[in-house]
Amino acid sequence: MISMAAGFRIAACGVLLLSGVLVTSGAHAQAALDLLTVTGGEEGAQTYSVSLQVLLFMTALSVIPALLITMTSFTRIIIVLAILRQGLGTQQTPSNQVMLGIALFLTMFIMAPVGDRVYQDAITPYVAEELAPMQALQAASEPVREFMLAHTRETDLAMFASLGGHEPFQDTADVPFTLLLPAFVTSELKTAFQIGFLLLIPFLIIDLVVASVLMSMGMVMLSPLIISLPFKIMLFVLVDGWSLVMTTLAGSFFL
Repeated sequence: MISMAAGFRIAACGVLLLSGVLVTSGAHAQAALDLLTVTGGEEGAQTYSVSLQVLLFMTALSVIPALLITMTSFTRIIIVLAILRQGLGTQQTPSNQVMLGIALFLTMFIMAPVGDRVYQDAITPYVAEELAPMQALQAASEPVREFMLAHTRETDLAMFASLGGHEPFQDTADVPFTLLLPAFVTSELKTAFQIGFLLLIPFLIIDLVVASVLMSMGMVMLSPLIISLPFKIMLFVLVDGWSLVMTTLAGSFFL
């Protein structure tokens, strides 16, 4: 058993230790708060501390997947690949992981020119401290805006402008990003389904022929998909389908 005096000594040591932790934590918290500062500059410019910039960057990481999907060629590619797999009737082959990997690296290939411009116009000057954070962000957004405008239908822009109550824009530079983004996504969805429709036609013809042959032979209990699957795979391999699909997807952005 611990004596009463020993218990008091242990309690006193605990209080002192807790006090030291609280004081130290308060000092660190004060130092952290001092690091999160915004300093005013000339002509209303603001300079953010490095810690605040890191905090903002870490917060932005949570929305990068959404930006990747909606601001690049990723949406068109993944939808076309999904329709292609559905047309082949191969169920989960290629797997979702393989399709996502193909779509991701093909997106990197297509977006490489845009990424080079962002690196040269925004990242390099920002690292060299020639541009402020907001100026670098503005410089980085210009190549992305040009890419999105080049692949956005005017009808989609007009539709969202009408929904938002905007007047017709005299120049594409006047289009706000909040309007450009949904118009770009809508255009990408339309283009992806158009390409997917063309991909499905030969597979549909094979399914119809196989179903007609089975019906004429009285084999109504046999699923046509079982018979048509090898023929569709053989046709896709003979015409070098993967190269055609990749060439079509990449060429649809470079034309």
